[in-house]
Amino acid sequence: MLSSNYMLRTPLFEDHLALGAKMVPFAGWEMPLHYPRGINQEHIAVRTNVGVFDVSHMGQVRVRGPEATAFLQFATLNDPAKLKPGRGQYSMLPNDQGGLIDDLYIYCDAENDYLVVCNASNREAVIKHLETLLLTYDVELFDESDNWALLALQGPGSSLLLSHHLGDELLEQRKNSKIVTRLQGCLVDIARTGYTGEDGFEIFCRPDDVFKLWRLFLSEGAEPCGLGSRDTLRLEAGFPLYGHEFDQNTNPLCSDYSWVVKDKNFYGRQYMWNQRCEKRLVGIKLIDRGIARQGYSIYKDTQLIGEITSGTISPLTRESIAMGWVQGKYANLEESILVEIRGQNHNAVITKPPFYQS
Repeated sequence: MLSSNYMLRTPLFEDHLALGAKMVPFAGWEMPLHYPRGINQEHIAVRTNVGVFDVSHMGQVRVRGPEATAFLQFATLNDPAKLKPGRGQYSMLPNDQGGLIDDLYIYCDAENDYLVVCNASNREAVIKHLETLLLTYDVELFDESDNWALLALQGPGSSLLLSHHLGDELLEQRKNSKIVTRLQGCLVDIARTGYTGEDGFEIFCRPDDVFKLWRLFLSEGAEPCGLGSRDTLRLEAGFPLYGHEFDQNTNPLCSDYSWVVKDKNFYGRQYMWNQRCEKRLVGIKLIDRGIARQGYSIYKDTQLIGEITSGTISPLTRESIAMGWVQGKYANLEESILVEIRGQNHNAVITKPPFYQS
């Protein structure tokens, strides 16, 4: 029996230690927070050249069978019927209260054959929920998480790096596409997707092959990047993080990600579709010096109107940026607000992410 403090490790754990990574617990895994050059350097490398992340902790679930498309059409919020083989889409898994179990990436590998990528912290919840829904569908579900290692090669230089090895096959790959090919002799799935706001690729490979690919990317100039820069990059790009911007109580229709929610019959539709948006998810820039952290209160004059969900100093612009939920009537662009930081109110303004222009 595993002890309560047992932490999972990706195949690259020893490589991270050898590179001097600061390791931290995350979603039950021991993961690199940053490397010796620091979060800011990693962030700037992705914005200006290329960085590589070990994201092998993510969950991968196979959904396959004659009714797989119909099943995912009901279980998720986007429209998987629009996916042709070799294409992917951002989606979400709704609960029956108008909120979310997780946000996802869904790849169509063949007709009625999908790979669903979920957050590591929600892997068990996602699988359990999908299993309860598939009882009335002719579908099989497999947890393939242990079958894959996953690297995210991100930044404007990522396509150039990979094209040295894949040539025109890579250059022809569109955003959200996924191909099966060989890289350095390793069989890989390469998707032109990512979580940084930059061009990039996510490389699915067998766990035994990830060492060769990780070391290849580092040898060709990719900056090793950890969870810290992954978070600052996604926030700067205005991307939500489950457990921060979204959770079991938040309605995506009340955010800039309402486009994901298609007008169709999906699980929990009556709860999500009929909710009033009393609060809305907004971007925030601080005018006064300070960092708005998750849980900090947002005010309009003396009235409490919301709460910060994520905040940081942008390594790129050096502005203090954040996201948060506020009462709908105050969710206007350029609305002046106050953020309470350590008992002191700081002037801020509501804005629309992303917080930078690439």
